[in-house]
Amino acid sequence: MNDDPSGSKQYPTDLPSLAAALVRIESENPPGNESACAEYVHEWFTYHGVDSTVVDKPDPDRQQVGARIGSGRPTLVLNGHLDVVPAGDPDEWTFPPYGGVIEDGRLYGRGSVDMKTAVAIAMLVALDLRSEIENGSLDGSIVVHAAMGEETADPGTKSLLDAGFDGDVGVVLEPTQCRVATSEKGMAWYEISWPGEPAHASDPDQGTNPIDHVRSVLAKLDDYDARLRERRDPLCGRAYATVTQISAGAGSNKAVLADRASVILDRRILPDETISEVDDEVDGVISELNRDLSIEATWERAETYSSAEIPIDHPLAEVFREHSTAVADVSPEPWGIRASTDVRDFINHADIPAITWGPGSLAQAHTVDEYVDLNDMKDGLEILKRTARTILSRDVSEFN
Repeated sequence: MNDDPSGSKQYPTDLPSLAAALVRIESENPPGNESACAEYVHEWFTYHGVDSTVVDKPDPDRQQVGARIGSGRPTLVLNGHLDVVPAGDPDEWTFPPYGGVIEDGRLYGRGSVDMKTAVAIAMLVALDLRSEIENGSLDGSIVVHAAMGEETADPGTKSLLDAGFDGDVGVVLEPTQCRVATSEKGMAWYEISWPGEPAHASDPDQGTNPIDHVRSVLAKLDDYDARLRERRDPLCGRAYATVTQISAGAGSNKAVLADRASVILDRRILPDETISEVDDEVDGVISELNRDLSIEATWERAETYSSAEIPIDHPLAEVFREHSTAVADVSPEPWGIRASTDVRDFINHADIPAITWGPGSLAQAHTVDEYVDLNDMKDGLEILKRTARTILSRDVSEFN
């Protein structure tokens, strides 16, 4: 383990210690506390002699980092995000959520699997391959992203790509148990609301209670979900429309009818569906609600993650499957991830072929007592290092 000259910080080069150091830096989103973690990543690269840049866009209060090793091609972009979902009540955790505790072969803490271990792996792969890149043993180059805002669809990865931290191929290092995902679902949150007419609850007939329509609205949305479940992508599974929140009268006097009620609809989008098509569908459902229930419901789309895919036999995917199977006995079968990741920014925004791949289980993400197995992180580091060497030694035309 290495210390800085003041002795106040440590910049380890063994994977468990580095991942634990990142976990110990709280970077919850919301509200968006990535800057302290970005500062540490930048300092780590600087301490070890790797050029990196603190990027202030899209939000100077939520910094992120881009780093580059070499200038040759092909360029492999290793993408990770610094933000984590809130840990909630720390008393519910066996270990402190930001303690970075290593025990019984696991690293515990918020962000351990989603996805600070993967950020640490990317940092170490760049450092470990630096000499081979700089002495010409490997022709290509590596870019590392430590992005902000992934958990709330903020344009962190997009802004890093736009800032020149791009490449020929990319890997978004979300936990997939080292399976290779060439496609992923998209996701959009729709707020559907309708008005009421406030009145005192002692004389409710003088007003209109929007809560009276909640059951009927939910029934309509359940019908929509049932129709969607008949659609299936061979890699990503079914489309869904799930109500995740209901609100009415929050912050108002408890003795007053609400002036408005709303629900949040979480719509999971298949790779062959577009956002505009989904908007049209939701608009049609709301029109049915208004007609059948005689209400004046409206909708607004909030956070949006578009779906994305590359061919299942793309050379990038084949290389990752080969090394993942060799090291960790991972299934080489084509696969798609059902969650949404920043891979969409590579494929849809920057036209860069990319996959989602990383160590650890997605089932641990966002959970109390979140953890990652040390053996899984060790395998992930070995696979990514082997894969990077293979890609950087090939001709860039193989990946176009």
